[in-house]
Amino acid sequence: MHDTTTKWLLACGVIAGPLFTIGYLLEGATRPSYDPLRHPVSSLALGDSGWTQSANFIITGLLTLAFAIGVRRALQPRGGSRWGPVLIGVYAIGLLGAGLFPTDPLSGYPPGTPAQPLEYSMSGGLHRRLSALVFISLPILCLVFARRFAEWGERGWAIYSAITSVAFVAAFVLSSVAFSQVEPLVEVGGLLQRITLTIGWTWLTLLAVHLLRVPDPRPISGPARSSA
Repeated sequence: MHDTTTKWLLACGVIAGPLFTIGYLLEGATRPSYDPLRHPVSSLALGDSGWTQSANFIITGLLTLAFAIGVRRALQPRGGSRWGPVLIGVYAIGLLGAGLFPTDPLSGYPPGTPAQPLEYSMSGGLHRRLSALVFISLPILCLVFARRFAEWGERGWAIYSAITSVAFVAAFVLSSVAFSQVEPLVEVGGLLQRITLTIGWTWLTLLAVHLLRVPDPRPISGPARSSA
């Protein structure tokens, strides 16, 4: 059985996704002139009440970082994992960076700003680079676990992980095209980004639940491997 510390760390992974999603949904629904269908989640960090979304990024990032440690501990009975916890940690760093460095205005929000920045601020540039870690690490992470789940004989999880990777990349590409102000996608850029985030967070949340529900995983056959 997992020890108490590992269980708490894994529970952070259960909480992180729903907390982040509820946070940006509530903020987006109550922010004047903000259109959740058009505007990115990061734009909620702009304006007088922008600190709430910045806090959402940071709190979720810390929870995800704790989850990465929990995954490392939980997978030890299966021979450990090298890249799985590291990639979850990279994902967490991307969230923390997004919270510490607010983005530049985009797609006309806040009101009176251009559809795209004429030039990026230092904060906006750092936001773009650090938040990119979220969208780069997640699909790779899913493929890493798809291979490991296949090795462990968990075919359903292997297939789900692989599908998540492909769907996440496809949705992210579409949202990126939309935020480049390409018609007619620009009007649904926010929706496409939310679909992307939901795909990723759903997989991470279910992974945390799965690891909690299977506290004493079956050892894999053959020599212990730690390449993932």
